[in-house]
Amino acid sequence: MSRFFSVRHNNLKAYTPGEQPKDMKYIKLNTNESPFPPPASVAEAAADQARLAELYSDPECTLLREKMSEVYGVPAENIVMGNGSDEILALIFSAFGDENSPFVFPDITYSFYKVFADLYHVPYTEIPLDDSLMVHTEDYENIGKNIVIANPNAPTGQALSAEDIERIVCSNRNNIVVIDEAYVDFGAVSSVTLTQKYDNLIVCGTFSKSRSMAGARLGFAIADRDIIKDLNTMRYSTNPYNVNRMTMAAGIAALSERDYFLKNCRDITETRKYTEEHLLRLGFSVLPSRANFLFIKSDKIGGKRLYEKLKEAGILVRHFDSERIKEYIRVTIGTRDQMKIFLDETEKILGEES
Repeated sequence: MSRFFSVRHNNLKAYTPGEQPKDMKYIKLNTNESPFPPPASVAEAAADQARLAELYSDPECTLLREKMSEVYGVPAENIVMGNGSDEILALIFSAFGDENSPFVFPDITYSFYKVFADLYHVPYTEIPLDDSLMVHTEDYENIGKNIVIANPNAPTGQALSAEDIERIVCSNRNNIVVIDEAYVDFGAVSSVTLTQKYDNLIVCGTFSKSRSMAGARLGFAIADRDIIKDLNTMRYSTNPYNVNRMTMAAGIAALSERDYFLKNCRDITETRKYTEEHLLRLGFSVLPSRANFLFIKSDKIGGKRLYEKLKEAGILVRHFDSERIKEYIRVTIGTRDQMKIFLDETEKILGEES
């Protein structure tokens, strides 16, 4: 750390991205990317706009928001686009959080929430998941603070019902409730329609997972138009051209490929079920997932040990050091062939350990 680094950030613990190794070719089941490429129309649309890369992109993302409006059934004025949903979350913490407006979120969830709170000096409380590693709805009712909940949650994959979300939102009408739906397309129920009923609800989403665009960096928020105005104030104060013209065109094309999108989501959920069934036969505990990953543990091998042995075998998964979940690993759902290799190697490792 240099002597110029602000003293305000001396204790900041930055977000740790999943491994992107370059030492060998791995089966990557560690960062919840889609195993499928985007359709050809997405790459073609991006390439077409690359010819105009000397020009700034539209800061209002007009055509993209109009397409979003068509797909999600909300007015375009209720949508803001971001450089990935991480930028959207950063805008939310900076716009609505301060010493008088603290946030709450689960103790086991997307670790960037804590990073953003620390970065913007926003007080926060972590609410423990229950013994089944599930968000306990009653913990968030009438809490009187801003709330962030990933639904489905990461890294557990478990999801609340739309009714549970509505109970939380309507009992905290004087506070912002953020529902992070990065994984909602793999079997959970979206809360987007509730944004037309409640002016304190923000639903965030991303093109990184179900729409196969992790490398393009495109996210969004849907909320009451006054909240969107607030987020745009922050956006225009930091990075008004936050979505480049290639990504914008790719996003429009991706939204137009409904059949391809639905087939990929269906294939992933079917492969998730196939993988879960095999893991259960191997004696694993598997949390019920509505995401494109599984959160698993075995009493035959520790989480860190299994992560290390799989990495030796050329398979990357995600392990977390947090005390409550250190015996688990998170496994992204890849193609059926990739998951068969993962299962075969896992069975082999368990045999060696016993």
